[in-house]
Parts: sequence; structure tokens; C-alpha cells
Amino acid sequence: MGLKIVVLAKQVPDTRNVGKDAMKADGTVNRAALPAIFNPEDLNALEQALRLKDKYKGATISVLTMGPGRAADIIREGFYRGADQGYLLTDRAFAGSDTLATSYAISCAIKKIKDFDLIIAGRQAIDGDTAQVGPQVAEKLNLPQITYAEEVISVENEKIVVRRRLERGVETVESALPAVITVNATAPDCRPRNAKLVMKYKHAKTITERQSESEDYIDLTADRPYLNIEEWSVNDIETDINWLGLSGSPTKVKKIENVVFQAKEAKRLTPADEEIDELMKELIANHTIG
Repeated sequence: MGLKIVVLAKQVPDTRNVGKDAMKADGTVNRAALPAIFNPEDLNALEQALRLKDKYKGATISVLTMGPGRAADIIREGFYRGADQGYLLTDRAFAGSDTLATSYAISCAIKKIKDFDLIIAGRQAIDGDTAQVGPQVAEKLNLPQITYAEEVISVENEKIVVRRRLERGVETVESALPAVITVNATAPDCRPRNAKLVMKYKHAKTITERQSESEDYIDLTADRPYLNIEEWSVNDIETDINWLGLSGSPTKVKKIENVVFQAKEAKRLTPADEEIDELMKELIANHTIG
């Protein structure tokens, strides 16, 4: 049997373009007002999964995401780069979920998937920067976890070896499988789309997407089951509705601010050692560094 990998991915608003309409009155992000992108560190996670697939014959990759119907876009992006299967968790009951409710829903979906050896996710999403979902999923599934991963070195004999990037250096750690890995932005960037895979998967859709189209792809998907993206609602996974959405989210966003840093003071230095030394002392004294 080949290695079975589940990559947790998220479609996020591009927070580089935050404006006055970025937040709703209830404290949730107005995603319709911002461009949607594949969360950057989840792409780093996908690349680690793809490297394992390249290395170990028979390995398969499933992309799992939670969000509105348009989040199927990032599953297709996963297909275009080498993923094999996709699962979209989408339901109005999931709306407004914080990390606790999100990790609960994702863990329930993974229990439904059942057959997996490794779960890989980005360290954090750029719309929250909490770095909580991956570790919370591990706790809810009672699995060992390795955070801040920079490279998956090997997966052999039911064990995984990972290099981690920490503040003051790197370390190599080992864990039993199955396990959850969260990947740093310092890990290698994800490979680009593969033209052949784009052609193969360009008609991959969820059942809701097909129902909203005027063209009939029923015969196409019947002949090519790999074009079916699994779409699950609350009713398709075993959950307690009270632990989902706003009701299951103890964390609420109070306010979003767009902060722009501006230089108020400039200082020109010569290459003299004394001036450089004086600048370092000043930066340490005002806690700019150190």
C-alpha cells in the first residue's frame, strides 16, 4: 500500500489589499470584498506532499478544504500541481468558524476519510496568523504532531523524520505515523502548474458547481470519476452543530486595521565602525532589535 497524505488547505482573502469594507458588522471577514488566493504556507505544505509522492511509489495526495463553494478553486489548483483527490467542506453552518470550530469540522471530515498516514498543513493562514488549526486537529484526532517543519526527510518503517526551523536554528525530529505536520514558509515554494494536469483536471468540479452550469458534463464525469470533487455538508460528517460556526466559536474579531509604516526620521551613515557600532547600540536600546 502506498503512502496516503491529506493536505489541509485554505482559500484566504488577500490581506495585502485590506480596505475599509474588509470586515462585516458581526466581526467576520468580508471575503467577498477581497481577492481569494491559495494560502501561501499551505502551498509550501502541498510541495512537501508532492515531494513525498515523487519519492515513494504509490503515494497519493488528497486536498481537504473548508469554505464556500468557490473554495473548490484551490482543490483544482492542487490537482494542477499533482494532487489526486479533493474534499470540500461547505455549509452555511460552518460560516464564522474560529480556529476551534474549524479544527473540529476538519477533524470530523478526516475521521470520515479514515484511510490516511500523514496530514500536512501550512503553519498558519494569512487571514488569521494564529497557527492553531493544525495543532488543534492533531489534538482532536489524538495524533502526534511536528510543527515548524521545513523538510520531510523520510517516511519509512511507520516513522517520519522531519527537519524543523526554529528561531535559533534547526533540529531533526522523528515521529510515529500517522502524524500531523505543519510547514513553515521557509520550506521550498510549491512547484507551478503542470500543463498536462491542467488539461486533465480543468473540468473537475463539485456537484453544486455542475448543477449551476448550463453545459452537461454528466457523461464526462461518469467516464472520468477523477473529475468528481467530493462535497460534504454538515449532514455528511458526524458533528455536533453547537460546536460549529459562530455558536461554536469563542473567539470573535473585534476590529481590523490596515497599518501602514512610515519613516519619520532618516539617518545617513558612513562605513566607519564607530558609526555602525553607535547605530547598533541605539537600535538595541529602543528595542528595535534584540
